Amino acid sequence: MKRLLAVTLGILTAIGGFVDIGDIVSTSEAGARFGLSHTWVLLVGIVGICVYAEMAGRVTAVSKRPVYDLIRERLGPRIALVNLLGAYAITLLTLAAEIGGVALALQLLSGAPYLLWVPAVALVLWLALWRVKFSTLERIFGLAGLSLVVLLIAAFKLQPDFSEMTKIVPPPGENWPTYFFVAIALFASAMTPYEVFFFTSGGVEERWTPRDLTLSRVNVFLGFPLGGLLAFGFLATSAAVYEPLGMRVDTLGQAVLPAGLAFGQIGLGLVILGVFAATFGAAMETSLSAGYTVAQYFGWSWGKYLRPKQAARFHTVVLVSILLAVAALLTTIDPVQLTEYMLIFSAIVLPLTYLPILVIANDRGYLGDRVNGRLANTLGVIYLFVILAAAVAAVPIMILTGMGG
Repeated sequence: MKRLLAVTLGILTAIGGFVDIGDIVSTSEAGARFGLSHTWVLLVGIVGICVYAEMAGRVTAVSKRPVYDLIRERLGPRIALVNLLGAYAITLLTLAAEIGGVALALQLLSGAPYLLWVPAVALVLWLALWRVKFSTLERIFGLAGLSLVVLLIAAFKLQPDFSEMTKIVPPPGENWPTYFFVAIALFASAMTPYEVFFFTSGGVEERWTPRDLTLSRVNVFLGFPLGGLLAFGFLATSAAVYEPLGMRVDTLGQAVLPAGLAFGQIGLGLVILGVFAATFGAAMETSLSAGYTVAQYFGWSWGKYLRPKQAARFHTVVLVSILLAVAALLTTIDPVQLTEYMLIFSAIVLPLTYLPILVIANDRGYLGDRVNGRLANTLGVIYLFVILAAAVAAVPIMILTGMGG
């Protein structure tokens, strides 16, 4: 029974934690401009993060070692350092975007400018990570994020043109370069590296063994796809409300408004609660992921379950990362615009974080007979080429379209 509850809770928290500010911004913009014609990208992204997370989870459970420890040992310190620098930079940008997302949600609730909320959000974030049990944080914010289900219900009430799901072409008035720019952003939002760093590091802290592979796979193959439905909720509701009007979604307020149109103040309140919970949960994950990657590379003591005195350098990296994220936001950069840049650069860096996991997942020296099978390898290689294609195309398309303008 306890194991069943763990599986159930893992699925629920995965659903609530799947949607972060990147998913909210990219899917809402895509729905408003292109209707449901990018639904296929969401599906590709969901399968991709499942392939990525399953391999990483298996590597962690069988080797009982953190990912970056293995990457440094397998690829050597120099190549692993390049990997680390790219991954940390993207994680830091993501952290700033998530803190900005929490502040924007609080602005919607209070009316106070989001910049006033940024330092308070950062302080609460640090105190929560320092003082509160992670299991408590995961349950509160992961399950609260499930209130975003209201968007799925709203989508069926608002009735977007579901036939657009089969039309893999830009609508009249849009062009192919912009269509593919948005597709890359959507794909990157589903494949953000911090999700895997956090997932596998949590596995090490929970002392996963090969016996936990079933639990890991259930969380991956049920949690991520069901969570992807929440992202589809933003896509579908924006398509229903804004595409017929020819309007773009430039603010978080516009992204959540369709729930209010469908269900009034209750619907609006639920979706804002969901956005707050999902972005705060993602801020926790990215903060810890920043500490995890650096500490694992250098071989320091690390972990949420260790007291600050036992893992001082790990907790220092977490704190410094939060401060750097706040400093970036206090330059008054628009959090939505920051998110857009984060997604494109995440696509560029993704091969550096994906390829090492694919290599280690095929290494019998680490995994023995638990290496990738034929299906896992086929999907793994296919997604390697998809990821490389997105990384190569990201900058030229960004320049060509002026950030999708």
